[in-house]
Amino acid sequence: MQVHVADHPLISHKLTKLRDERTDSPTFRRLADELVTLLAYEATRDVRVSPVDVKTPVAVAKGVQLTDPRPLVVPILRAGLGMLEGMQRLLPTAEVGFLGMVRNEETLEAVTYAERLPEDLTGRQCYVLDPMLATGGSLATAIDFLVKRGANHITAITLLAAPEGVARMEKELEGIDIPVNLVTAGLDEKLNELGYIVPGLGDAGDRLYGVVD
Repeated sequence: MQVHVADHPLISHKLTKLRDERTDSPTFRRLADELVTLLAYEATRDVRVSPVDVKTPVAVAKGVQLTDPRPLVVPILRAGLGMLEGMQRLLPTAEVGFLGMVRNEETLEAVTYAERLPEDLTGRQCYVLDPMLATGGSLATAIDFLVKRGANHITAITLLAAPEGVARMEKELEGIDIPVNLVTAGLDEKLNELGYIVPGLGDAGDRLYGVVD
């Protein structure tokens, strides 16, 4: 698995604002949206294109266009939804699928409770959206799910990652023989005893949408 920590000053600036506990939900959503668009630029460097000629007002120019099948963007519910618009801004023609996953707070394992994806992903490039790579269970499970359906190139995009989560993904994805990339705005210090990233930014879902009792 290739790991890329984006170090652009604008990315660092927006991530700092996201971390601040004083940042309210509307501002958090806007910043997350802007940050994902910046991360998407980094994450799509390997997006597949094919040559095409276009006629300008002056002459014919050689260019490229996205190839078929189109890329598939897969937000992990619920927090991944807060990243979708920022990704679609850069890839408006991409198709969108959904994976509903939740972390068991006792075992810290990911449980899939819903999915809306094509049965056959043969030859597809997939971009998985999940704000936090903490224990790594959700992302590893999601990637394995996509690989079993035929995806042959997967990039995960996160706002933050913990070393423990990266290590777990590398271990669990050892037997996968397709390219898997991780693009994140920051690699933090560690996980605490509750499985939260330190210093992190808290619960991304709660900060995006508020606490639902």
